[in-house]
Amino acid sequence: MLIAGIDEAGRGPCIGPLVMAITLIEKKDEDQLIELGVKDSKLLSVQERERQLPEIKKIVIEYYSSHASAKQLDELMLKKSLNEIEAMHAAKLINKLKKKPDLVYVDSPDTIMEEFGKRIQKYISSPVKIISEHKADMNYPIVSAASVIAKVERDEEIKKLSKEYGEVGSGYPADEKTINFLKKYLAKNKCMPKCVRTAWQTIKRLDAERFQTKLF
Repeated sequence: MLIAGIDEAGRGPCIGPLVMAITLIEKKDEDQLIELGVKDSKLLSVQERERQLPEIKKIVIEYYSSHASAKQLDELMLKKSLNEIEAMHAAKLINKLKKKPDLVYVDSPDTIMEEFGKRIQKYISSPVKIISEHKADMNYPIVSAASVIAKVERDEEIKKLSKEYGEVGSGYPADEKTINFLKKYLAKNKCMPKCVRTAWQTIKRLDAERFQTKLF
C-alpha cells in the first residue's frame, strides 16, 4: 500500500515563498520515519530538521516540492483564497508522482477539514483518496516528513533573502527583526522589496503608516 503526505511551510509570513512538499512511501516502511524521529517540523530544532532531511529522502520512494513566490501569491490572491492556492499546489504535487498513491494524507487549513480534500480533488488528473485533517503533520509520520522538507527549503530561501537584503528575520509578522527590516526598507526606498507579499495585512498596515507619516 502506497501512502503520501503533504504539508506546507510559510503560510503565514509576509516575506518569502510558500513551500509545499509531498512524500511517498510504502505503508510498511513508515516505521522507519518514526525511528528517525520525524515530527511536525515546528517541533524540531533547525539542526534536527537538517539532520533528518537527507535520511527522509533515502527512506521515501518519491518526494517533490512546490514553491509559490511572494509575487505569485499576490497575483493569485486577487482571485483566489490562500486555501485554494494551497490546494492547487497540493494537486500539482500529487500529479507529479510517478507512482499513484492509494491514500494521501494532508494537513488541512480549512475550518471544516474535509473541505480541503475536496478542493484538491478538483485539480488532480486522476481520482485518489484524500484524508485532510487538522494536525495531520503531527499525527501521520508521512506528513511530518513532508513538513520537514518544506520547512528546510523555506528556511534556505529566507537565508538567500538575508544575503541579498540583510537580516530579514523569519518573515513572520510577529518577528521583530522582520518588522524592523520592513520599516527600514520602506523608509529608505519608498516601496517594499519584491520578496514581500503585498496582499498581506501587515504590509498594507506598514504602507498606511508611512502614508500617514508623510501627510504630517
